[in-house]
Amino acid sequence: MTPRNIVLLGATGSIGRSACRVAKDLPHRVRVVGMSGYRNITRLAEEANTLHPEALAVPDEQSAAELRAKLDYRPKEIFIGEEGLCRLVQMEGANMVLVAIVGMGGLRPTLTAVEAGRDIALASKEVLVAAGEIVMAAAQAYGVRILPVDSEHNAIFQCLEGHKSCHVKRLILTASGGPFRSWSVEKLNVATREEALKHPTWRMGEKITIDSATLFNKGLEMIEARWLFGLPMERISVVIHPQSIIHSMVEFVDGSVLAQMSHSDMRFPIQYALTWPDRISGSLPPLDFTKLGQLDFEEPRYGTFPALSLARQAVERGGMVPAALNAANEVAVAAFLDGKISFPKIWETVARVLERFPNGDASNLETLLKADGKARQLADEIITAG
Repeated sequence: MTPRNIVLLGATGSIGRSACRVAKDLPHRVRVVGMSGYRNITRLAEEANTLHPEALAVPDEQSAAELRAKLDYRPKEIFIGEEGLCRLVQMEGANMVLVAIVGMGGLRPTLTAVEAGRDIALASKEVLVAAGEIVMAAAQAYGVRILPVDSEHNAIFQCLEGHKSCHVKRLILTASGGPFRSWSVEKLNVATREEALKHPTWRMGEKITIDSATLFNKGLEMIEARWLFGLPMERISVVIHPQSIIHSMVEFVDGSVLAQMSHSDMRFPIQYALTWPDRISGSLPPLDFTKLGQLDFEEPRYGTFPALSLARQAVERGGMVPAALNAANEVAVAAFLDGKISFPKIWETVARVLERFPNGDASNLETLLKADGKARQLADEIITAG
């Protein structure tokens, strides 16, 4: 069978590295023809020297020069900046783009890829959180599939296959609870950067690890699920599952529940998205149920971790407010990682931005990007003012 030609945006992050491992494990099914990286040019060169993509993209000319010096082959093209990312996703022969860029940086390249008729394997949840209406409308218009890579949405996607939407009662997203699952409010006030980055079950980049600690990752995933699966927020719920073995569930109207289970390894959802609709044997380890022990489930502590409620509030208000929530969270997480604010100030900053942010139409990309910038500025002002 002819391999699927993939453009990988964000090859040096945790998702990107896992995707490269999948490509190396399944060369007969997955071929990386294009690849981008941001800060870690050394790692980008290492992956490129193994996979030999035809084209690469980096943020600036200095990075391009550094990359050329580290490559042991000559790619056809090295693209520069956001325009370069957009040219990369349009490259001839590519038929799928895996978007694994953290934050809003993946939005414009994603839309460009959709308009070029490329299927999207989506790992950047911010794309749909901020611009779900725009992206899903474009996907429908151009006949493009959006395949989820997040473990939770990929699990739901698998559970829904072959079932009618009218038979679905609700989607149940599972959350590990992060490193602070049982912490008191008083202890959270003095939580350190190092403690917040010690995730109990997943190894991820810094931003998403902090999002897991605040539960904002689950709030963002609720919004993403709404767009991916076309269900209202009141039919999307969250349950804490510390072991991270069940990645999400679907409850049907007859009371039956389907769950997708696997080890906590992002190669599982990445491989499924890149090889769908097939299931391919590879090197991924199966579950040994005799060694799992118990599987626990808890109600989220909404009062202690208000991120889930803030996400619901953003969707209820609609328009540009989810984009503002996403932008404010990005700014607040960066401030926490830089030691400028305490851990609870992350959601406090987001809440204050939402209080001051007006509703507005989100169907226009330029207007949405302006709203994103305004929310970031507002979050910065709130953090600076203390």
